[in-house]
Amino acid sequence: MNLCTNAAHAMREKGGLLDIHLSEIEILHPEQSSHPDLPAGSYVQLSVRDTGHGIDAAIQDKIFDPFFTTKKAKEGTGLGLSVVYGIAKSCGGAIDVQSTVGQGATFTIYLPRIHPASHTEETIRVEVDLQGNERILFVDDEEALVSMAQAFFESLGYSITATVSSAEAFRLFRKKPDQFDLVITDMTMPEMTGAELARALLKIRPDLPVILCTGYSDAINKVEVKKLNIREFILKPVSLHDLGLRVRRVLKGETYYG
Repeated sequence: MNLCTNAAHAMREKGGLLDIHLSEIEILHPEQSSHPDLPAGSYVQLSVRDTGHGIDAAIQDKIFDPFFTTKKAKEGTGLGLSVVYGIAKSCGGAIDVQSTVGQGATFTIYLPRIHPASHTEETIRVEVDLQGNERILFVDDEEALVSMAQAFFESLGYSITATVSSAEAFRLFRKKPDQFDLVITDMTMPEMTGAELARALLKIRPDLPVILCTGYSDAINKVEVKKLNIREFILKPVSLHDLGLRVRRVLKGETYYG
């Protein structure tokens, strides 16, 4: 999503072509590839190409750095590509870019190919265990994630209040602090960060279970999370299924900083 958003931004003045391509490749001799640190094996190669304004060669080695951006103020946080880089690396993969000014850019991601597990009775049992009827306050400044999370948890039986504003979440909680059994919040948000929101909520209700999610690990660490009395600390990307499992664990009183 971040790569496609950047591609659209690069082509917004003159239009252009967005090409997304997925293929399977074998890396037999890593030392001869563009990523010699990748182990030999089967990979899925995802490429996102645009025909926009391109990226100056002088800054191509900086574009994956957190907070680096060429966009105007309020048009971007500088975290989009660093999050993409973090996702690729955390999956055991890699990412590179080829670009010429005026001729667009191509981002290529390599992810280790895996074989999906069979749908066993154990898998079915775990999915049933995700059901709940508790009341959740969900906060993330990305509307798409909020919509998906709301639909997911409602399908499991939860009562969920979802918002893209941390300030709005605080207002809703302060108004009726006893009407929520759990809070799930993103870390990096305008107005109040997830840590600031958690701190404010826990001052009102010290027993409140809070799950903090972040896509940028340097923004906060496990030691700080424990000091804040946050029950669960999750590094993005996280699947909705895994988030559902974490929710059940926290509501059962279990704590794990994974």
